Amino acid sequence: MTHPLLSLREGPVARLRLNRPELHNAFDAMLIAALTGALDAAAGDDEVRVVVIEGEGASFSAGADLHWMRGMAAAGEAENREDALALARLMRTLNELPKPTVARVQGAAFGGGVGLVACCDIAIAAPAAKFGLTESKLGLLPAVISPYVIEAIGARQARRWFATAEIFDAATALRIGLLHELVDEDQLDAAVARQVEQLLKAGPRAAAQAKQLVRRVAGERDGARLDADNAALIAALRVSAEGQEGLSAFLDKRKPNWAR
Repeated sequence: MTHPLLSLREGPVARLRLNRPELHNAFDAMLIAALTGALDAAAGDDEVRVVVIEGEGASFSAGADLHWMRGMAAAGEAENREDALALARLMRTLNELPKPTVARVQGAAFGGGVGLVACCDIAIAAPAAKFGLTESKLGLLPAVISPYVIEAIGARQARRWFATAEIFDAATALRIGLLHELVDEDQLDAAVARQVEQLLKAGPRAAAQAKQLVRRVAGERDGARLDADNAALIAALRVSAEGQEGLSAFLDKRKPNWAR
């Protein structure tokens, strides 16, 4: 049986490729478990500096596998809760991964596929990409992925797309903040490679902590506490081995030892 996830290494870059192209890389319990496990492994691997999430074939991910959904529809509420928690763990693991992440998006990204895009730090797509939070057409809602999608596109946009289940194009996804960059399909790999190259120029510790900083600042309402926490963070970074190397390299007009 073909494995639902390909885990590929290119030096310090881990490429996690959803590998169910005949089903448009739709989620089932096996794929969710495999991707969560691969992300956990990348988080614990000091040699991994960047993680790229991508899909094999014509689609990025068309959301939930219909056969899997049919089985869950026949299951009880407790079993459905455990199943939803597995997806929630995947999304949180990706969102909080202590490595920078890049989504390479082509074709369809629906439901949970949109969740993956929203959880990645950087999202780049081709013009043919299509997006949809289509759950309401099934009498459901994108509840598990909602924290990450709302963070990406804002509450005002989410209220529309969650309710209507409309399909929207890549230009709209760029406009509302789900994507960072839109490039011609034949330039997609080059654009991802350029972004990865930029990430590899950053200090590994700084890159790992960047998303934690953003999340903490965005959610903090106590200004004095925020200032104290930020001052402590920058002080620790400045005196760390990585910070010392970065500052020395800048002053010496050379590349730091982590730069490629």
